Amino acid sequence: MTTSMQINTTQLKQLIEASLFVLAKPMTIKALKETVLADFDVSRKRIQEVIDELQQDYQERGVQLVKVASGYRFQTQELLSPYLQPLWQEKAPKYSRATLETLAVIAYRQPVTRGDIEQIRGVAVSSHIIKNLADRHWIKSVGHKDVPGRPALYATTNDFLAYFGLTKLADLPQLSDVESLQAMFEKAQTHDSEQGDDQTQALRFQ
Repeated sequence: MTTSMQINTTQLKQLIEASLFVLAKPMTIKALKETVLADFDVSRKRIQEVIDELQQDYQERGVQLVKVASGYRFQTQELLSPYLQPLWQEKAPKYSRATLETLAVIAYRQPVTRGDIEQIRGVAVSSHIIKNLADRHWIKSVGHKDVPGRPALYATTNDFLAYFGLTKLADLPQLSDVESLQAMFEKAQTHDSEQGDDQTQALRFQ
């Protein structure tokens, strides 16, 4: 039987910090314990306490340690987002208005079929949009609607929540809060390929 190694608080904090820093996706306490901390004698309670300390350490910095639906991750301070836009525009993928509207309908009305989305938006939804959102792991099929043809029902994923800095669907901004909605979807680096007023289009799915 392998004996677990001891680790002091400073070392534990450094290892957790480094692990979350290098990983490109959120990590849960369970995942930390089963991977980078697997050889150490450390409880989940102690890991949580160290994460709480790290969150305090980063509270006033440009980067914060936050909890999202799929675990903990480092991300930039939300207030700094407008100043970081030039960097995002250089490297981030672009998503059309139609793609983001489709995603918004799914997020707020899930589970929905492609036909439901088309009825709400008033325009056809291409299979390419659905595929892109699924490939991005922002949506998934959660079953089939009990109607002729049994169309797939779509819902958002934990990856969607994590990307937009949410811990649960209840954290989504109200549909009437146009500014919050636009700020949230700015993270997806939308480029408006359609004509018309942004605010009207953002609320098309109400």
